[in-house]
Amino acid sequence: MSAINRIKDEPWLTQPVSVGKTTIVAAGQVKDVGGIDPQAMRVMGSYGFVYMADVEGYYIDELGERSELCSGDVVWIHPGVAHAYGPNQGRNWTQVYVILEGAQWEHWAAEGILDPRRPVTHAEPVDYWRGRLHEAFPADGTPNHAAALRVLGGVTQAMLDLLATHEESVHSADESWLWESQRLLGGRMSERSMTPQAVAREVGLSYENFRKKFADRVGESPGHYQKRRRIEHACAAIYQGTHSFKALADELGFCDVFHFSKTFRQVVGETPSQFRRKAHGE
Repeated sequence: MSAINRIKDEPWLTQPVSVGKTTIVAAGQVKDVGGIDPQAMRVMGSYGFVYMADVEGYYIDELGERSELCSGDVVWIHPGVAHAYGPNQGRNWTQVYVILEGAQWEHWAAEGILDPRRPVTHAEPVDYWRGRLHEAFPADGTPNHAAALRVLGGVTQAMLDLLATHEESVHSADESWLWESQRLLGGRMSERSMTPQAVAREVGLSYENFRKKFADRVGESPGHYQKRRRIEHACAAIYQGTHSFKALADELGFCDVFHFSKTFRQVVGETPSQFRRKAHGE
């Protein structure tokens, strides 16, 4: 029997792990804990997630989400959001928990990486994910600063991979239009110049239907997505110091440097010159 399978009701940290303003407060594995009564939902002041290693249960929150839980589900906890989860009557319950506080998680929430409207995701195989999460923490539970950096890195990467695994599993062939449209809209204009209207035709949708479906799925209009992706290409080129602003304006499909600079400031919040000075430490 592996070490992870022998762990029951055991914390994986004996004290919080902090790197700068970001903290992993607690982590561990517990078995057959009591569920939270849906009539008296819990509100936490921290972020966190719970990986369901062996469960048949429920999840409910104040935002209207109601889900049946199974092994491999991940419940994402958001501060201030009342929620409840637990096992169905007579069922086993084994979970891995990680509690988080600080600037990094607040930034992720602001960017929509952690989204209270998406409180339950799924990732299998269970043994792999349970083992990977356990391996992120030091055996003695008391990391020094170097080990704390590794813990934060391991947990951060595991969280992103959990979310990515879920995204990959839920996107069916019916959404191939979305991936193709993002590819066409997201490239440099010199690679393939296509307006949002042309992309809609390419993926077989009317423009109005395409615009609405794209905005619902991505959270921004096709035009704004294309503009943002062009400016992201510009930021990378400015960091690398490979292009003049005129060359960037031409390559990215802007009519002139003034239009490029205006759009850059709308997206980034500063001019290309200001961005370049910061990027190069000037």
